[in-house]
Amino acid sequence: MTVKASPVSWRRVGHVGVVTMEAPERRNPLSVETMLALTQTFRTLGESDLRAIVLAATGPVFSAGHDMREMLDRSVEEEREIFRVCTELMETIQAVPQPVVAAVQGPALAAGCQLVATCDLAVAATTAVFGTPGVRIGLFCSTPMVAVSRAIGRKRALQMLMTGTPVDAATAAEWGLINEAVEPEVVFERALELAQLVANASPLTLEIGKQAFYHQIDLPQAQAYESMREVMASNAISCDAQEGMNAFLEKRSPTWVGR
Repeated sequence: MTVKASPVSWRRVGHVGVVTMEAPERRNPLSVETMLALTQTFRTLGESDLRAIVLAATGPVFSAGHDMREMLDRSVEEEREIFRVCTELMETIQAVPQPVVAAVQGPALAAGCQLVATCDLAVAATTAVFGTPGVRIGLFCSTPMVAVSRAIGRKRALQMLMTGTPVDAATAAEWGLINEAVEPEVVFERALELAQLVANASPLTLEIGKQAFYHQIDLPQAQAYESMREVMASNAISCDAQEGMNAFLEKRSPTWVGR
């Protein structure tokens, strides 16, 4: 089954939902329409029994970023709305309980690079490139900077942001922007494989872990430990954690119940 909310569709592959951007003729821009459709799709899947999500795109380009035609001759209020919608999308991806894996088959630029950096995991073609070229047209990639700088660190992020020069997939993997670079013909298959591997875990445990990760990552170490020991203690008494530990000790596969 494929559900389409133009220019976005989604389908189910076992326990994995596959969300696809489908505007290849325009290089899959993150127009307001596309961002709203993605946000709604992720929210719908977030409430489903799916255990992982793959974000993919059709055509030679993953996403060229914002639709600049929507940004010309606008008031500051209208510009704010574009970036509000964008921020809402990025926050939704990290708020849904399922891990989200980006399958990057081609260039991911500006807000497209932000989208990759926002996903929990990412697999890219060796031919893909990643960049934040806004500085070259007088529009610094400030919102992409939020996600990119958290993924790869200050100096590398500033190099991308201040020069606008893209990096190849091998560099992106070395820097931590993506998890791995693979041959172009197997990008989707590898992303799906990774999502299915993740989906083997307890959905409750994945939800707890994902939200805990984003909560603690920017906290001072002492606060992070204080917060995470409470999370882990609560997790430990859940049915799935008790089942998992018993299954390990009994040398059998666990049966998850989601609580």
